[in-house]
Order: sequence, then structure tokens, then C-alpha cells
Amino acid sequence: MIILLTLLLIFIALELFESNWQKSDTFYGVIKNNYLIYEKNIFFFFFLNPTFFFSVYVAMKFNNFGFLMSCIIVLKFLDISFRLLLMKKIQNNEDINYLVPLDIKYTFSIRYFNVILYPSTFILSLV
Repeated sequence: MIILLTLLLIFIALELFESNWQKSDTFYGVIKNNYLIYEKNIFFFFFLNPTFFFSVYVAMKFNNFGFLMSCIIVLKFLDISFRLLLMKKIQNNEDINYLVPLDIKYTFSIRYFNVILYPSTFILSLV
């Protein structure tokens, strides 16, 4: 039980870290923050997305590849892949407005929704 609580707290801390380094008022600001890191070093960009690697580690450590844990890993992978696609298009000076509207406002609840969604799914996948 202590191990599960520790893993949950680590996962919450990592989600808060990810949400805070990408923090912006609009979706474009989030993509811009990601792009600034991506432009400097793509490995650093991956380093700043630790919940994907943590999820894969926990899945392998506990040999848990059930539906919920697999959903977390797939969603994290798709999130990183989509942001990489958007940043590659920005790097090539392509318009990304047809993929996503960039003027979406990021409220507090949207910004930190992942801190509720992923850890709750994470704990359900381990129980």
C-alpha cells in the first residue's frame, strides 16, 4: 500500500511539473513553450515529459499492461507525438491552424485536468 501511495505521489508531482513548464494562457502559448525547448534540444524536450517514461517503467516493473495502464501509455505517446508534429510544422513555417485552433484559452481547470485524470487512472490500473 505504501508503494502504491508513493508511486501515486510521484506521478502527481511529475504531472504538476509537466503542467507548470508548459504553462500559458492560450494553446498557442503552450505549443510555443514546447517549441522553444524542442528547438534547443529534442532530448531535453523528452526529458521534460517524464510521466510517459514513468508510466512505461511502472508498467514493466509490475508487469501491468492492462487496459487502463495501456491507455495512459498510449495517450501520453499520442500527446508527445502530436506536439512533435505541430512543432515540426512550425519549424517548416507551415500553418497549423487547420489542425488546432490556436486561440483556445487555457484556464486553470484545463491546465491541471491531467493532474486529476492521469493519476486517478494510474491508481485504478494498479489496484
